This record gives sequence, structure tokens and C-alpha cells, in this order.
Amino acid sequence: MRKPQNKRKSDRQRPKFDKKNQQEADVPTPEMDDVVLGKHATIEALQANRGNKLFLQEDIKGNKIEEIKQLAQEKIVSIKWVPKSKLDEMVDGLNHQGIVLKITPYEYLSLSELLEKTKEKENRFFLILDSIMDPHNLGSILRTADAVNVDGVIIPKHRAVGVTPVVVKTSTGAVEHIPISRVTNLSQTVKELKKENIWVFGTDMEGTDYTQWNVSGDIALIIGNEGKGMGQALKKEVDEMITIPIDGHVQSLNASVAAGLLMYEVHRKRR
Repeated sequence: MRKPQNKRKSDRQRPKFDKKNQQEADVPTPEMDDVVLGKHATIEALQANRGNKLFLQEDIKGNKIEEIKQLAQEKIVSIKWVPKSKLDEMVDGLNHQGIVLKITPYEYLSLSELLEKTKEKENRFFLILDSIMDPHNLGSILRTADAVNVDGVIIPKHRAVGVTPVVVKTSTGAVEHIPISRVTNLSQTVKELKKENIWVFGTDMEGTDYTQWNVSGDIALIIGNEGKGMGQALKKEVDEMITIPIDGHVQSLNASVAAGLLMYEVHRKRR
């Protein structure tokens, strides 16, 4: 594999990439890993054969509802009509659009399973999310990751949001199409990726301009926490820092926006 033309990690500075965004959540929402809500996410979950029981608001109508009902019948998923108050109670007041689907819990891959699943691919592209707390951010990132054919997303088990109903809904069902590995230690995970000749890049306020980023070969990109950026231990393991120049007054980008911009840069260069 061709070595990226960049400074080695001993030569670079390591300021934080992402300052605290007051509009983003500081803690994960409680996980409900046995339900999906919303129209698009329900369709994707049913098509993926993860539906167990479908709850519909008793007065809801429309072409999309008929499509969901037909799909549930095809997948032999029972349907129950209930008041809106019942749906509100089931999902703790989240916006369900009159639809709640009970599902089998999401099955994460181990790192070894993810690497085995993608071993035959060339120029693999992995995304590592360092303690993303906001389920809307995670859902948006997964939606973009699916759009640009990211080969897998890696998230930590602790101090980070997992695949919740809000994540599934925000991703508009993309979570059903992109492999997600949940690991105990991100620093150890990065070391394992490097053993597989995967070049690992971090995001920081200083580093290589993302437009000059060499994206050849197998790569992994780390997106830091919404408030604190990348952890210091993780920074020590990366091969190169990538930066997005910012000329305005606010010296940070939303985590999902930064992730989307960088994912599309890889997609653009590889096309």
C-alpha cells in the first residue's frame, strides 16, 4: 500500500478539533433497543426482517401507512391499533409519527467480525466515532456513511450513544445497511487496525488541510466527541491529523457536519 505523503505523528501538533457546542447533548439518552419509530425506519427494519409486532395509531391513515401494513403482513408481523397516548408511553414521548415497531435488538459486530466481513474489499473506509453522545448526530452520521459506502462504523461501548430509536429514525433506516462494531477500547482498536495496514486519521484544529488528504489504500477516520474532541490517548495512535479550515467567528463544526464533509471528500477523491 502506498504510504500517505504526510508528517508522521511525532511531528504534528495536537490541539482539539471540536470545541463545545452548546446545542448538542452532553449525555446519551436512555437506550430502548427493542423498538423502531417513524415511517422510513419502520420500513427498513421490516425489510431487514427485524420486526416482531407493529403498533399503529388508531386514527392514522395515508399511502405510506398502507405500504407499512402490507409489508408487515408479508413479513408475518402482527399489527395492533392503539391510541396515541399508548404509543407516547411506549417510547417515552419521542416523535413516533403514529408508528412503533417492536424489533429484535440491533446486533453489533465485533472488530474481528467487521474486518472479516470486509476483507475482500479494496480501499476500505472505516469511520471511528469517539464518544459521540447525541443520538441525532449518530443517526445523521450513519445516514451519510451509507450514502458514501463507508465499509463500517466503529463506536465505543461506554460513554457513547448506541443504536437507539432516535438514532434509527434520524438515519432514516440507514442503520440497517451499514455494519456497526461496538468495542471496549478505541485505542486498542486503532492499534489492531494499524496491524491490518489500515491508515488511521484523526480530526483536529491543526493538521493537513482536508483537500490535500491522501485517501488511497485502506483508511479509518476518527470523529471526536461533540464537546471535547478526540481523547488524548487516541490522538497518540493516529498516523495523521486532518483539519477543516474555518474562517468565521465560530471555530468548530457540528460533529455530523464535519463527518459528512470529510466522508464526501473521500468519496469525491475515490470517484
